[in-house]
Amino acid sequence: MKHRFIAKRYWNAVTTPMGKVADFIREHDDIINLSLGDPDFTTHEKVIQLAFEDAKNGYTHYTDSLGDMELRQEIIRFCKDVYNYETSLNEIMVVVGACHGMHLVLEAILDDGDEVIVPEPYFTPYKSQIELSRGKCVTLETYEEEGFQINVEKLKSLITNRTKAIIINTPNNPTGACYSKTTLESIANVAIENDILVIADDIYGAFSFKEPFVPISSFEGMKERTITIGSFSKDYAMTGWRIGYVMAPSYIIDCIRDINEGITYSAPSISQRAALYAMRMRNIITPPMVEEYKKRAYYAYERIKGISKLSVLEPRGTFYMFVNIKETGLNSAEFCQRLLEEAHVLAIPGNAFGKSGEGYIRIACTVDVDQLKTAFDRIESMEIFRK
Repeated sequence: MKHRFIAKRYWNAVTTPMGKVADFIREHDDIINLSLGDPDFTTHEKVIQLAFEDAKNGYTHYTDSLGDMELRQEIIRFCKDVYNYETSLNEIMVVVGACHGMHLVLEAILDDGDEVIVPEPYFTPYKSQIELSRGKCVTLETYEEEGFQINVEKLKSLITNRTKAIIINTPNNPTGACYSKTTLESIANVAIENDILVIADDIYGAFSFKEPFVPISSFEGMKERTITIGSFSKDYAMTGWRIGYVMAPSYIIDCIRDINEGITYSAPSISQRAALYAMRMRNIITPPMVEEYKKRAYYAYERIKGISKLSVLEPRGTFYMFVNIKETGLNSAEFCQRLLEEAHVLAIPGNAFGKSGEGYIRIACTVDVDQLKTAFDRIESMEIFRK
């Protein structure tokens, strides 16, 4: 990427495996894509219809820079009804998807050199988002044998006088882990004792299979130090609408609103109207999707258990499986390349999610069971599993 007209800070940038997905897909016409977490459900027809009607009726202008008033009020109702959590209009800002929200938050809270602790394996963009905001990403490795839970003693050992925040993502992408209530309580205690923020990436909150999701912001003493990133992409199959929200203390919301004035000013008005209707219809839209993804995840789990040299933890949440491939003798990139060439199945190498992801691959169960069956039939026929 080196070029005299490209900023030097990007000269050594490397395209991530997720960024190369489109190139791989173009090479074959029978690829089964288990790589990206884009739901195969289409946004509910009624949501599309109502948003389209609003567009025809004039909702095509800028909204308030904090977001559509009705949508923010609906988010308040959602938090109260689902989590018994109280928030207010001046503590919510609608953003252009969760990644946009994370960027604004990191820009708002980080001084040059401030540290953000990120449990690893992690959602790939976290590290670059922190570095683009002039911060330092400090990784906290989690391990399969511990259920990818956060080891609180290790967390404590990473805290310095430059630590500003810890990012938590539960249910987790890529591992599918769900942090236990005990883990969350311990994280909350560490945050309070060390006066640091928690950035809670809660976009998979609906996809907790074993126990109901509980936001860390609802724990005693945590509302004033939690920044919640929310999204409509997964819960409502609205990835293309690019719509999400940030919940935080009002002084942080004021700051990110000011930052965003020079970026997008406001989220798309039509997308906000669609999000409003989706949230109002959440009891119709979300449960059937969650049940379907749970069925797919357990199907994948049983198939993986039946393939020699592969293993995976029982599904806890999300629609991702973080598959252990260490017994194959291949590294993550080599395995994914063989998977593509021999089985025409596309997955993401585990090292895309940090160095501790080496020895794993991530598959997304965002195709139906029939396609998953075809994919695993192909995988079982690979030469490495027939030896």
